Amino acid sequence: MPDTPQDVAKTLGLTKGARRIPRGVGTAVVLAGLVALAGWWWTSATAEKPVTYTTAQAATADLRVTVTATGTVEPTNLVEISSELSGTLARVNVDFNDPVTKGTVLAELDTTKLDAQVAVAKAGLDSAIARVAMATASLEDAREKYETTQSLEERGVSAHQTLVTQKTAFVRAQAELQSAIADRSLAEADLDLHQAELEKGCICSPIDGVVLNRSVDAGQIVAASLSAPVLFTIAEDLTKMELQVYIDEADIGRTKVGNTAEFTVDAYDERIFPAQITEIRFAPETIDGVVSYKAILAIDNADMALRPGMTATADITVAQIEQALTVPNAALRYAPPAAPVEAEERSGLLGMLIPTRPDDAASGDAKTLWLLRDGKPQEIPIRAGQTDGRLTEILQGDLKAGDMVITDQSDG
Repeated sequence: MPDTPQDVAKTLGLTKGARRIPRGVGTAVVLAGLVALAGWWWTSATAEKPVTYTTAQAATADLRVTVTATGTVEPTNLVEISSELSGTLARVNVDFNDPVTKGTVLAELDTTKLDAQVAVAKAGLDSAIARVAMATASLEDAREKYETTQSLEERGVSAHQTLVTQKTAFVRAQAELQSAIADRSLAEADLDLHQAELEKGCICSPIDGVVLNRSVDAGQIVAASLSAPVLFTIAEDLTKMELQVYIDEADIGRTKVGNTAEFTVDAYDERIFPAQITEIRFAPETIDGVVSYKAILAIDNADMALRPGMTATADITVAQIEQALTVPNAALRYAPPAAPVEAEERSGLLGMLIPTRPDDAASGDAKTLWLLRDGKPQEIPIRAGQTDGRLTEILQGDLKAGDMVITDQSDG
């Protein structure tokens, strides 16, 4: 190790015999080195590398285009039964899952007061009927006396005043009969009213079906003054149910009544149930800002496997294309990398030192396809049709079954 300044100078070559390197020359050497380094980097980046293409074969296949929607399984007819009367439930005759027929007595209110009102109304009707009979008899008596007096007056035997008196009695008897008949009609109407109220004390099933829900017990007080409470829920014929799904507005234009569908429920992971659209409602429903439309699908539930309220996911077939010329969707998304910018298009020291790498890929164009013919990529224009999310139908273009379409590439 040098110990003296002379030794250091000798080591660095700064003795009298050594020659100094001018400062400008050193800077030029550094810049030349950087330029050489950038050129080497650019050359290595732009050097051609072997390319390996990933391809798939264009083929004819049956294409099934579907729209996915979710919803719930519901009975075709669901009836909620209430009570028009307030009172205490004397008996409840059915329970959950009980089958019922039209007219089955589901529950009965305590009708003691209603029975008494009907009895009073019947007594009032009987009284009115008796008054009609009495008025009829009085009318006949008055008519006979009036006719007799009229005959005597014509022969001059009876005074005219007596005739007037008998005529007045006859007219009065007619009015009394009319009044009695009106009272009888009023009594009949009053009886009908109380009998109707009494009949409402029996809560009966309006349809054939199954009891889905029972919300009351015997002894419970029913208050129907403000709103009719729901006592029973009955579903009609669970062997024929419906699937209510919501179809997104983007898909509603492709969906129509008569489309077939397949759906699954969580209860049966591997089972697929068939269905068919019977109704698409015009009224929109907006949920979390998404507009959708309700569709009703008919279901055959003969084995009673499906239950009301089950969540279902349906695939609705909106198009069925047989023997379509198809390619994978990835082929429509493929495009080769963009060509690198030529060196003469760059200017300035910065462009030379920091060139852009040639790895900027162009985006795929759904109107063109790239084929691999004779080991070289070739672009062809096409017109695409329907897609099932995996394959796309090709309607026009220089493409036939068996052609190899490029889906991706990698540098070898």
